[in-house]
Formats: sequence, structure tokens, C-alpha cells
Amino acid sequence: MRTGQPLPAVGEVLASLATGMWHWDTATGLVSVDAEAARLLGLPAREATLREAQVRARLHPVDWNEITGVVQLAVAEGTLAEVRIRIMDERNRIIRVVRSRSKPTFDARKNAYKLIGTLQEVAEPAPGSPAGRRAVTGDWRRSREAFLLDAGRALAEARSTAEVLRVAACLSMPGFSPDGLAVFGVQADRLTIIGHHGQRPGDEGPFVHMALETDYPAAEVVRTGRAVYLSSPGQYKSRYPLTWPLAERFHRHSWAFLPLTVAGRTMGAWMAAFTYPVAFTPDERSVLTTVARMLAQALSRAGTAETERELSEGLQRSMMPTLGPEVPGMALAARYVPTGGGLQVGGDWYDMIPLPGATSRSRTPSGSGRFAMVIGDVQGHDVRAAGLMGQLRIALRAYACEGHRPDGVLSRASRFLHGILAAGADGEGGEGNEDSAEVADLRFATCLYAEVDPRTGVLEVARAGHPDPVIRMADGTVLQRPTAGGLPLGIDPDSDYPTTRFTLEPGETMMICTDGLIETGGHDLDTGWQRIRTILERHGGEAEELADALVQAVHGPSSHHTTGPLADRREDDIAVLLLSRRRDGLAVRPRLRHTLMTVAQAEPERVSVARRQLRELLHDWSSEEHVDSAVLLLSETLANVLLHTDVDALVLAEVSGERGERRLRVEVTDAGDDLPHKRRPGELASSGRGLVLIELLADAWGVVPRGQGKSIWFELYEASPAR
Repeated sequence: MRTGQPLPAVGEVLASLATGMWHWDTATGLVSVDAEAARLLGLPAREATLREAQVRARLHPVDWNEITGVVQLAVAEGTLAEVRIRIMDERNRIIRVVRSRSKPTFDARKNAYKLIGTLQEVAEPAPGSPAGRRAVTGDWRRSREAFLLDAGRALAEARSTAEVLRVAACLSMPGFSPDGLAVFGVQADRLTIIGHHGQRPGDEGPFVHMALETDYPAAEVVRTGRAVYLSSPGQYKSRYPLTWPLAERFHRHSWAFLPLTVAGRTMGAWMAAFTYPVAFTPDERSVLTTVARMLAQALSRAGTAETERELSEGLQRSMMPTLGPEVPGMALAARYVPTGGGLQVGGDWYDMIPLPGATSRSRTPSGSGRFAMVIGDVQGHDVRAAGLMGQLRIALRAYACEGHRPDGVLSRASRFLHGILAAGADGEGGEGNEDSAEVADLRFATCLYAEVDPRTGVLEVARAGHPDPVIRMADGTVLQRPTAGGLPLGIDPDSDYPTTRFTLEPGETMMICTDGLIETGGHDLDTGWQRIRTILERHGGEAEELADALVQAVHGPSSHHTTGPLADRREDDIAVLLLSRRRDGLAVRPRLRHTLMTVAQAEPERVSVARRQLRELLHDWSSEEHVDSAVLLLSETLANVLLHTDVDALVLAEVSGERGERRLRVEVTDAGDDLPHKRRPGELASSGRGLVLIELLADAWGVVPRGQGKSIWFELYEASPAR
């Protein structure tokens, strides 16, 4: 180069020396590289801006940890950060070794580092040699500590034996990485292979079920609890001549066998084998011993978790019955979801019970396939609740198979559960502790028992403190079906459980569930019911698809966007049963919803039930004032029957038409002969205003005499203005 000529660009000089440049800003997480640096990283040779994850994927994990430590040390000492880095390909093989030199700076305001440096390829030292395990900084122990921290975190996060073995197979120790790994367990007096890596499938055959008395390193480790280090094939052959032929075919040069010890008990052995000679210095033995301890703890935790999971799943499978064969004319679906934490089974259950005479061989009317649907929830979510649930389910099935009616089944089940709880309190109380034991063991169970006749769709329901069934009508309208009920099972042995009878029409679906489906996710009964109603009304699939949709709405990803008003996101077991009656080609009146119920003279409290049913029927009515008017008019017509006659009232409410132009018709029928007459009551009169209110608030109304009795009806139109 002649004097006075301009110097070449820095990039050109570095490229001629096979040296790349890079810039890394930890605040943005981006790394900029020139073409030579990209080539050295195993990427296409062109300038690029990469994410940290892309760069980290090309580096040996141990060297990535080394970079972090060296950068922090260089900033603290004000020196250059220099480190040797192994570059990996897509199959985790080392393709080259480069040396990185950089000048890092630290931005305290952003709490981030900025680095500008160079990359240059260097010769790779022989594996196992002192240079091979010594970083350019000369601080191999710091690299070892970084590796152990990373390995400990990865093993602690593993949740199953398979995950633990996968993590162990990926461990790359600083300066000496094993080529083959094997984890041995103990069954009775024999070794077994839990998992291995670096060998072909089937190579473990000779080592499976090996007697502990065998002259084999892993067997000796389990017997003595002391590690065995073999630095050369000759040392292996001289010490274990009988089993050397088994190891010779793998062509390894060094082996380490370490005990897997938990709480002072040797549960197995870990083998790390190397394709190059390893001297097993004190530092190397320290690393291997620490990894073996962490591996033993991780395997112990994973084994315990898997055992508990298998136990709970087995208990759940044994306690949750199948729905049995398909029922002609009916479709059934069931789901059980245990709560997220602890024992994966609790007090919720469901059952389907074929009733006496319900076999296909019977020619009697009672042998038409009748069956019972049962759902319930024992208080608590523990082993005691699960045990009581199993006993109660068996008792209910036995009482049903004896041929008792729904009220008789629940009465006997309540007496049975009360007896179990009383006996348990007496047995655990002891002297001076009767009260505390009885209070501690006080339990109860809610339950709903429904007897179904699939030919007619008639259901007879008895309820013990359980939520009412829900009916989705043929047009998609969803209503709670009020049923008579008694106390939860186990509280009072003499409780009475009245029966409610209604018909499931073609195209309708009944849902019964435990409160977990309603209240999970911070919901109370009101807000949770609105969430479930939305799913039921919008879903048009079959019973199985609807069951999945209900569970997903409560436990799936969408449930986190529909949390309830309560501060805590309450989790509970979920059991749900769906019963659909097929239409069998029958036409269903379009856009028609209705409700039908009776109000007896002896049950004036059912007026409030009728009011609630009417509000649910009109839950999506466009005018809230119309809804209030309809409820008021229904109250007046029912009060007229209860006050001025001695007969019962039958209420029929129907909504027809398309949304926005629907018509509500309410008809109250009784067997009384006296027709109502409109009067002009004075200011102090206590009655006589019913028909006046109907005339003022209804769009149409009338009184229809019948052969025996009469009907009072009124109509409200959604399109008309509120009165």
C-alpha cells in the first residue's frame, strides 16, 4: 500500500482475516451480525438481525451460561470479555469453535447490556484434555457452577419420569460431556432399566432384570451405595471381567456409575459413559456426584407424582360408571372433571341405573327400558369425601334395583348416610372428645334422582338439596325446571322427598349438574347460571358435543375471559349429565317456548315459583317494563283463583313469533264456576283491582267459560310500546 492511499474499510480488513463483527443489545433482545459472523454461526453468509433465541439455539448451552458470567465480570472489572464458544448445528453436533472478544457496557437506567465484539474460528482442543475443559478466561469452576444451576432448574421443573430422563439426556457438562447415559432402578433383588440415551433400542436387553449379585458396576453401586469410576477399558476389564463383554461392544473409553440416593436409601444407579478417556479428577467427580443427587431427587418426585396420579385416576375410573348401552329414542352424555389441585377425585358423582324389569326380554309395560339418572355431591374434596361418595353411590344403586320409587330411594339413602356418619363420629370420638369428633366428621350430600321412561319421555324427579334440572327446549330456549325437594342426604334420617313429574318433549334436552359447573371461576349461582344458559342456547350440536362445550366454557381458555364477580376464582369438581329426547322426524313448532305448572290451594308459595318461571321465559324480552307487567298480571290472576275459589290453578305461558315481534300469552285455568267481573273498587278496598290492571296493562285479554270451570288469559306484544 502506497503512502497517501486511503485505508481499507474495517469490515474488509476483518473479513480478510475471517473475523466477523456483531452487536448485541439486551434491552431490545436483538443481535446484529455481519456476513462473516453469520457464516461462523452456521447461518447464511449475509448481514442479519437476529433474536436472542435464534443465536442461543446455535450455541452450546454451557457456553451460553459462560457468556453471561464473563460479561458481568468484564463490566465489573472494566476489561474485555473473552470466551470460547462451541457452535452447534440442527442435530446438536459441534461444527466449529469460535472465540468471542467484546467490550460490554451497562446501562443502569435500562438495566441492560450493550456489546460490540468479534468472532474468529479457533482450533478445538481434544475432548477430556485440560484445555478442553478450561474456558479462555481460565475460570472453569464458574462454568461448572453455571451448568449445575441450569441443570438443577431443568430437573426441578420436570414433572414426569420421561421428562427427567429427557433432561438428563440433554445435560452437557463443562469440558466433559457423556456420550451414553443409563438410569437403573431396583425391583426386588434385580436391576431394571428406567431409561437410557446414546444406545440403540434393544441394546438394554442384557442389562434388564440383572441380579444384584452380578459382577456389574451398576449392581455393585446399588449394593454398596458407593460410586464406581472406570477411566479406561483395561480398568473395566480387569475389575469386572465377567460383564466386560457386555460393555465392550459399545466402544466407550470411560465410565462413571453413581448411586441414586434419596433419604439415605439407594433407589438405583446412574451411568455416564464417554467415548474418550476421562481422568475423573476431583472437580469432575464433584460435578457427577451433584448431578446424580439432583437426578435422584427429580426421579423420586416424578415417581411419587405419577403414583398419586395413577391412584387417583384409577379411583376415579372405578367410581365413575359408564352410561351403558344406547337407549332407544334418547341420547345421553356425561362428564366428570376433578378440581385442579390435590387428589384428583372428590365427592361428585353420577350414575345411570337400569331399573327392575327394564330388560329387552320383558314383555310387561314396566319392562320398556326404564332407567334412573343420579347425580350428587358429597361435601368436601378429600379421601373421606371420595369414600363416602363410593358408599352412597352403591347404596343408591341397590335401593333403585330393589324397585323403590324416587322418594323412597332418597329417603333410604339419607338414612344410610346418616347412619355411616353417626357410626364414624362414635368410633373416632373417644372419651372427652365426642363433640369435636362429631363436628369434624359432619358431612352431607346433595343429590338428584330422576326415573326416566324413554317411551313416553316422562320423568319423575326427587331432589335432596341439589340444583334444579335445566331444560333446553326444541327452539333453543333454556329454562330451569322447578322441582320439589328436601334436605340434603345425611342431615335428617326422617326427611321426606316429594316427587315432581313432567315430560321431556321430542327435541328437548335436560341437564343436571353439580354446583361446580355453575360456580367455578368466581361465579355465584346467578352469574354462573347466566354463563351456562348462554352456552346451552347457542349450541346446536348433539349431547356429546354440548357436554364438551359446557366443560370448555368453565375450564377451557375462554373461561378466563368470563370470570365471575367474586374475588377468588373458585375451583370445584364438576359432574354433568345430559339427556336428550330425539325428535324422530317430528316437526317442532318454530319459535315457540312455553311453561306449564299448577298452583294448588295448599301451596300458595308456588306463586313465587310461577313468577320466576315467567321471568325466565321472558329473559331476552326487549322491554323490561313488559316483563314486570306480565309478572304483575300473573300474580293478580293467580291471587284471584286462590282467594275467590277453593280449587287449584293451572298456568300455561307461551311465547311465539320472531324476536322483536313476539307475543306472550298467559292463560290461568281453574275448575270454579264463578266468572270474574270488572268492578270499581274504592280507595280503601282490599280487592277488585285485578281485571282493572289487566285492562290497563295487557294488549289483549279475555275470560273463556269452559265445560267445567273457566280460563282467564292476557297477551302482551313485544312490538307494542310499554304501557
